Amino acid sequence: MSGTPIRLDTHVVVWLYDGRLDRFSDRSLRLIDEQVPTISPMVELELTYLHEIGRLTTLPGAMVNDLESRIGLQRSSERFDAVVAAAASLSWTRDAFDRLIAGDASAAACELLTKDRYILEHFPLAVW
Repeated sequence: MSGTPIRLDTHVVVWLYDGRLDRFSDRSLRLIDEQVPTISPMVELELTYLHEIGRLTTLPGAMVNDLESRIGLQRSSERFDAVVAAAASLSWTRDAFDRLIAGDASAAACELLTKDRYILEHFPLAVW
């Protein structure tokens, strides 16, 4: 890891936890390996939501703790007011999770690793 953070989208966290490396491009795996994988608090909130509606069976805290030890996952320390200010300009989505996750990456001026085509199309810091 070079010390450069890269934000991870929610589905990336789920796939990493589940060991679904087949879902990743070679480039995305290299980015995770070479940079500091970091999540926005909104990713944890979205994981909680997905658990509540039955789409995830594992508790979000267990997923995050596991990835902290396995891949050195970090939590973003961006100020929430800075994240919201950055997210306010992202009018290309009405999804509050996507908007704040992208806003966190924008406030930190770092890439967001996502396979979401809509985010990749509209958010200049999105990579896959």
